[in-house]
Amino acid sequence: MSRSVLIVDDEQHIRLLIEQALEELLDEGVALYTASDGEEALAAIEAQRPDLVFLDVMMPKRNGLEVCRAVRGDLGLAHAHIVLLTAKGQAHDRDEGLAAGADRYLTKPFDPDELLAIAHEVLGGE
Repeated sequence: MSRSVLIVDDEQHIRLLIEQALEELLDEGVALYTASDGEEALAAIEAQRPDLVFLDVMMPKRNGLEVCRAVRGDLGLAHAHIVLLTAKGQAHDRDEGLAAGADRYLTKPFDPDELLAIAHEVLGGE
């Protein structure tokens, strides 16, 4: 079964940074996809059905919380592991993110090694 990761951020340099952090997954046969806003993210999630989504919260069109709720609700993709990445580090922001259906909530700046460790943990369980 092929495994995949979707990276969603409206800032290209952050998408590239995350892609670089996860590069070694490509050698393990994991596909990496990217999206630059909430609408693209939903389309990609529906089409690719990724195992893991790194999702920015503050984005144009639909924010990460809306995407998260849609994935958990309308799309019924309960299996997808969603990690919210955001500059908003307050406790209520974290609570809101987890309430929207995120599995984890990380604040920027993030540690690229931590992203890779999460990816291995999530994808390695198959």
